[in-house]
Amino acid sequence: MRWPDPAAGPAQLANRALADQAWAHEQLAPFAGRTFALRIGIVSGAWTVTEDGGFTSAAADSPIDLRLDVSPLAVPAFLADPARWNEYVREDGDAALGGTLKDIARALPWLVEEGFAKAFGPVAGQRIADTGRHLLAFPEYATRKLGDSAGGYVRDELRLMVRGSEARALRDDIAAVAERVDSLAARIDALALDPR
Repeated sequence: MRWPDPAAGPAQLANRALADQAWAHEQLAPFAGRTFALRIGIVSGAWTVTEDGGFTSAAADSPIDLRLDVSPLAVPAFLADPARWNEYVREDGDAALGGTLKDIARALPWLVEEGFAKAFGPVAGQRIADTGRHLLAFPEYATRKLGDSAGGYVRDELRLMVRGSEARALRDDIAAVAERVDSLAARIDALALDPR
């Protein structure tokens, strides 16, 4: 029994999404024959750029020109805003191919909106795409808000942390005391030298 190729489905999906995007094919065509691998946690796949600027699953013995790594926890936030590529994707290898894939990834929200608009009409498609983006961004938003709330509780209620203004006031007070101590030490030294 032969297992299905896990990279074939994503390649078909990407080719279908980019079918009417001549600009994407033009950008990818110069990289024909180059292979990139994407790893998300323990799941990985490898794809080769085709002559026409599309994708096909890579042969098992293909040398990898570019390796891309994304944390599984970052996938929803990345899909919600692919323009944050540099924040979520670690690249190792062919920088030019990585830059091209980054440019195409930035167009992903527009491609999704266009697909939904074709399927559901322009208004409903836009709303569905926006809802999807908000749902994908929600885990990051909730984590940030939870962190802010916990930090505020520790700072305000438990008084384990100080505010920035309180820390600056303490720094200024310490500097003033240090200046007074230095002044007092100088007076003591002056009196010690002049024993009248």
